[in-house]
Amino acid sequence: MSRDPVPTHRAPAVVVVGAGPRGAGVLERLVAGAPGLYGDVLAGPGLDVHLVDPHPAGAGRIWRHDQSSLLAMNSMAADVTMFTDDSVVCEGPIAPGPSFWEWAQQLRTHGDPDAELGPELAAELAAVTASTFPTRRLQSHYLEFVLREVIARAPDGLRVHLHRTVATALDEEGADQVVALADGTELRADTVVLASGHLDATPTDDERALAARAAELGLRYLAPEQTTDSDLSVIAPGETVLARGLGLAFVDLAVLLFEGRGGRFGPDPDDPDALRYTPSGREPVLIAGSPRGSTYHSKTHYQLRGGRPPLPRFLPPETTDALIASGGPVDVATQVWPLMAKEIGWGWYHELFHGHPDRVRGGWDEFAAAWADTPHGSPEEAALVVDLVPDPLDRLDLVALDRPLEGVTAPDLASLQPMVRERIAEDLRRHVDERHTPHLGAFVAMLSVYTETTRLDGSGVLSPRSRARDLPWWRSFFNSVASGPPGFRVRELLALSRAGYLQFLGAGMDVTLDEGGFRATSSTLAGAEPVTAPVLVDARLPDPSLSRTTDPLLAGLFARGEAVEDVLHDDDGTPLRNTGLLSVRPADGALYTPGGGVHERRFAVGPHTVVKVAGAFTRPGMNAQSLRYNDAVARAVLRSLPGERSGAVSAA
Repeated sequence: MSRDPVPTHRAPAVVVVGAGPRGAGVLERLVAGAPGLYGDVLAGPGLDVHLVDPHPAGAGRIWRHDQSSLLAMNSMAADVTMFTDDSVVCEGPIAPGPSFWEWAQQLRTHGDPDAELGPELAAELAAVTASTFPTRRLQSHYLEFVLREVIARAPDGLRVHLHRTVATALDEEGADQVVALADGTELRADTVVLASGHLDATPTDDERALAARAAELGLRYLAPEQTTDSDLSVIAPGETVLARGLGLAFVDLAVLLFEGRGGRFGPDPDDPDALRYTPSGREPVLIAGSPRGSTYHSKTHYQLRGGRPPLPRFLPPETTDALIASGGPVDVATQVWPLMAKEIGWGWYHELFHGHPDRVRGGWDEFAAAWADTPHGSPEEAALVVDLVPDPLDRLDLVALDRPLEGVTAPDLASLQPMVRERIAEDLRRHVDERHTPHLGAFVAMLSVYTETTRLDGSGVLSPRSRARDLPWWRSFFNSVASGPPGFRVRELLALSRAGYLQFLGAGMDVTLDEGGFRATSSTLAGAEPVTAPVLVDARLPDPSLSRTTDPLLAGLFARGEAVEDVLHDDDGTPLRNTGLLSVRPADGALYTPGGGVHERRFAVGPHTVVKVAGAFTRPGMNAQSLRYNDAVARAVLRSLPGERSGAVSAA
């Protein structure tokens, strides 16, 4: 292809702001794709790629080594990779590399773990198996290895530069994108990628008001933030603490408040499948609730017995293409969810019929044909399942997955505890016992569904109400099923509950504040006396907010009107929801401009954007959405460099 002359004052350059897994993933795709798309320039002046991050390159903030050794991943060692494989369908070249598990085996066999990791992590590495859940500190070393490997693979002419500092501003001077760094450096580039990750934000008006009122009353409120960055020293031993949220941030909170303060878990002599908690004397009492009222579902601890389901079946790309071509408005609840639910059921029952043929009547072909012919939620579908799947535990129950405490009520907090523990323990059993591998079949199908709903969300055809209501519900449901803690963490939470240090408030948690303290109730405990505490922790990440972000670069772009926050409006113009997310072109992450165009040399990828990709790293062999999207962004970046540049701003 023909290219414009390269400027003589410098080589073409790209700045990637954020050097965690997402930034490193984009770099990997730049390295893989540059010889094919940019080989002529690599042979001449070359290409400079700058990675900017105040945290360790490769690991980034979330996965940095400098955090508690007690915190673990919620993925098994065999289920983590940053590299493409033959399953990945993308435009760029496939460049395989070691998964976490393969890296661990190679380092044990051919490396020097003590020298590379230090004695503590070397001991952990020696005990890692394919099915263990490594610590985040060990994961940080894998991610740093990945970055070193990617840099080592860089073709001649592609130079990678690491900057351990904060990017404070992004401006435009003529043909240059100018990135100012906190250390005084100024980087001039052709294109910038904002891989900033989860963004901190100033508190909302309600959070500020709650914190101010709590301070007036001598109480303490911990607003949403990364739990590893929270100052938990303000929580005194013996205090009652309300926790609002039961996701992964809550799990981290429990780890740091109990084992992190010297408590210990050991075998329960009365139950070989359970743990017993031995206190240190420094514990608070944690009372936790959430909309669902129960912990996220445990990660599955088994592999598929029936092979990967043939996916997608009910919501393939062709169906998504047709919905997009319709022009909308598309309603998720009525038009898309029935297909999503059928797909999830397809994954579940494929694993049941192929992995456990002794627990079904008839064969898969018979069931599959009938499943495809019966509408979701119809009496015919229910009758089919009852007829061919005798055991109710082998039948997919989406309501129970979404609302684990459905139908549970209790007159008081003490009466509720054994009910919630029973539900959580049974759910744990189903996620670790190979008799219940259909849960993993459903999970694999949910990943397929997530890809297509992301495409729909970015297409502009979904109704505003669906984007404001249905997609947040779906993502919350997906996270509760797909992003839960490892089984050993659930056992620890159950042990804390049996010891009385953790109590579950139930579903529909509601918190008020008065002179007596924070008062919490729930729909599960309707009519019961409120639970009172001097401390409230919002155990979750801050809601995304471009307008309130503390990131100086993005805040500057927003203040100057060069970045757009995604706000949903009803058909009559009424605001429905400010998502707080950075608006980008879904196909490649190019930043939208206020006039409705896109900036062809500014890109963004990650959870701070409207493109919701499931995870920064992924399971091998899954045609992962994250790897495909990294490839799309990287190739758009390469095509934006001198040679195909037709102006900084163009129509969307």
